[in-house]
Amino acid sequence: MAITNQQVTGHPFLRGLYADEYFPDHVVDKGKAVLLRLCERIEAERPSDLAALYALTHVATEEFNALEAEFEAAGSEIETFAREEIAEDFWFVASAYGFAEADIEELIAPRDW
Repeated sequence: MAITNQQVTGHPFLRGLYADEYFPDHVVDKGKAVLLRLCERIEAERPSDLAALYALTHVATEEFNALEAEFEAAGSEIETFAREEIAEDFWFVASAYGFAEADIEELIAPRDW
């Protein structure tokens, strides 16, 4: 499914991680893919309220949890800077789809990072 939200299609997801050599691009690419899949699911399922949105973001957060091992295997980790970058992109997605009032901590509540 192609993403139709113009804000999303023009957004440089995880830009800060790509700009920092500490974070391997091939793993960051997987994180970007998680965020894009989240956008696709939001467009397909059209959550009607924050609870429905949080259900979708929690699934995506669990996918980021699984990426932690890949970051570590590549000599990196999801540390403070990465956590902030990822969380900001989750909030960007929520906002782009009309949920600007979403709580950033609730968006990523099941995180291990």
